[in-house]
Amino acid sequence: MNPRPHDSTDPTIGPAATPIAFIRAMVLAHRRYGSDPAAALAAARISQAQLDDPAARVTAAQMEIMSGISMQSLDDEALGWFSRKLPWGSYGMLCRASITAPNLEVALRRWCRHHRLLTDDIILTLEIGGQQASLGITINRPLGEFHEFCLVSILRMAMGYSCWVVDSRIPLLEASFPFAAPAHRDVYPLMFSGPVRFEAELAAIRFDVRYLALPLRRDERALQGMLQRALPLTVLQYRRDRLLVQRVRQLLHAHPDEAATAERLAARLNVSPRTLHRQLLEEGASLQQLKDEARRDRAIELLNRSDRPLKQLAEAVGFKNEKSFARAFKQWTGSSPGAFREQARAARLGPPRASD
Repeated sequence: MNPRPHDSTDPTIGPAATPIAFIRAMVLAHRRYGSDPAAALAAARISQAQLDDPAARVTAAQMEIMSGISMQSLDDEALGWFSRKLPWGSYGMLCRASITAPNLEVALRRWCRHHRLLTDDIILTLEIGGQQASLGITINRPLGEFHEFCLVSILRMAMGYSCWVVDSRIPLLEASFPFAAPAHRDVYPLMFSGPVRFEAELAAIRFDVRYLALPLRRDERALQGMLQRALPLTVLQYRRDRLLVQRVRQLLHAHPDEAATAERLAARLNVSPRTLHRQLLEEGASLQQLKDEARRDRAIELLNRSDRPLKQLAEAVGFKNEKSFARAFKQWTGSSPGAFREQARAARLGPPRASD
């Protein structure tokens, strides 16, 4: 991983959301190795006054510059977390080891296995249970003052690479950490989408298991370019979600009433309504189209297994009256609801038996 190239852009411009606690942890790494952090701090334009203020925040660009210079000057991509250094290029090696995997599950299993070659102070494991996948960290050696920074960075690094390699945002069902909520807990939702839980048994991120089946969309050439600016992956959220259409379909089927509006659906997906519409459009779909599909499937299901009057069925599917329901159903299937029900009933009963 290479540091951010120096240019004339002011790194202090932009939202300052990264807690100064992470910068202070890097300063501790310099001191551990007897190195002066002054050059890295100056390049990132981080003052002593900011270091002394526990509530201070820095920008993503400042974090990137400080991390890159410190990793390279200390020749330790782990920034003092572990009992031995992880030489420059260690995490690039993990990326290269997984870039030829057929899908994300194989890539993450390789990532976990090869990380153990770098250090056994912590162990990364990928677990699958039901509809959830979990990437967790077991701590074998106390991390001391690097505890929070290490766990947050490792999980963000693995997740950032995962999103990049499959070219998709991976929304989290939960992020958990084995420490009390820090004073800067408000930044955690910016780093980990979805619910965040503190004082958990171990550090872990959980997400929909279907993302593990996504094929890798990057190759060695793309990896070479990414490694020139790899650090932003650990601080920035990936925008595109390649399973968004499937997730919207699932919610519309599971919660037809609660997910009736874009606002409610977006809230369940932890995105804004505008983002929801834009990303669906990027995937060649629309919310109205998906809602119509869900209504159609629900109507077919009810017609197949229920003898309720069509007026009640229309209301159950979300139409104001039977006439509008019948018109929409014929557009969907080419048949009226009544005719469809009769055909379904006849199919269940089978052909009439010949009399003896």
